Amino acid sequence: MTADLKMLFRQIPQSCDTFVVVPPYTKNGDIIFGKNSDRPRHEVQEVVYFPGGLREGPLKCTHIEIEESPIPINAVILSKPAWMWGAEMGANDKNVVIGNEAVWTKGPGDAKEKRLLGMDLVRLGLERGNTAEEAMGVITFLLEKYGQGGPCSEHDNNLFYHNSFLIADPTVAWVLETSGNLWAAEKVIQYRNISNGLTITTKIDKKSEGLKEKAKELGLWSGQGDFNFMKCFSSGGDLNRQLDGESLLRNGCTQSKFDIQDMFYILRHKKSRICRGCDDGFPTQGSQVSILKQDGTSVHWFTATPDPSLSLFKPFVFTPTANTSSYTRSLNEPKREHDLYKMHADHVIKGSNSDQLYTALRVLEAECVQKMELFQKNSEDSKDLKIDSIMEDYVMKEVNLYINDHQNED
Repeated sequence: MTADLKMLFRQIPQSCDTFVVVPPYTKNGDIIFGKNSDRPRHEVQEVVYFPGGLREGPLKCTHIEIEESPIPINAVILSKPAWMWGAEMGANDKNVVIGNEAVWTKGPGDAKEKRLLGMDLVRLGLERGNTAEEAMGVITFLLEKYGQGGPCSEHDNNLFYHNSFLIADPTVAWVLETSGNLWAAEKVIQYRNISNGLTITTKIDKKSEGLKEKAKELGLWSGQGDFNFMKCFSSGGDLNRQLDGESLLRNGCTQSKFDIQDMFYILRHKKSRICRGCDDGFPTQGSQVSILKQDGTSVHWFTATPDPSLSLFKPFVFTPTANTSSYTRSLNEPKREHDLYKMHADHVIKGSNSDQLYTALRVLEAECVQKMELFQKNSEDSKDLKIDSIMEDYVMKEVNLYINDHQNED
């Protein structure tokens, strides 16, 4: 990257990281998606399931109302800040996954004005899009119709931004980056990560109508030379973490055998600050990894707790009677804490954790990964798995480990 582009980036601590790897770089020919959601300290992130079907309108999103979908929406599982309607990341029952990132841009629109949040657009894309490209179309249509903006924190009215998105299904992945109601999209051809700076330069596979002309009107492009979306619209970002994430992906893809453990490793990487501890001012509040398979046996893994290096990834599979767990749904109280968050906090945030506990969590996770890999291979050894309640079962196993560890301390 040239020196003049580096000058576009500034160090901003508030951000996340989203990753995707596509074939032929993955071990089993799947698409592998991962995201860490870094949010304000003490903001609780819940993991919740919503069934599909018709829903009456108008639809109240976080800050504004919009028209409801006239056709049935998809079932979704979301990892979301408990106070808002939208989500940081999630999946739908059509095997689509989406994660978003904060970006700072020089484009049109006032990010302070209450419109759709990027997190609202994540949820809307999942609810209304049956493929990655359809979900991207939903997001861009609603972005152009309603705009984006408004406070992105329950308690900090000065936290606002525009958004980029990583959208994938079992066949394709897209990076979608925005500035106000303008946007550009790039199809992923190997592996890709986004952080909190624009990354699309001159390779633009889809774009908003009249993008170049509007860039010229705004005085952001002279009209000479190649049109560079990032150079025109970026006003900042965390270049170091962006490059560190890219390096971690490249190292994991060296042998074209990237797998779920490689994604877990990246999301747990502390030195790069891709993973941030609970004592950080802007910690990693939730994480997701999805293994997207064309045969429909996609598995979505969520922590529902802060700091993935000290958390258990738990699997979820869409079925007609799927459920998550009441332990990951936030309670109606001032702090919005759900039961799993409280138990995790007792052992992590308060510093009463033990090496024995985290060893047990990793052993449990490895056991679960092995079982779910057998499920995805349609192995006879996985026939006894209760897929409908698999997340609930592993939440309870995690809860029991916390209980046993607490008893051992006493």
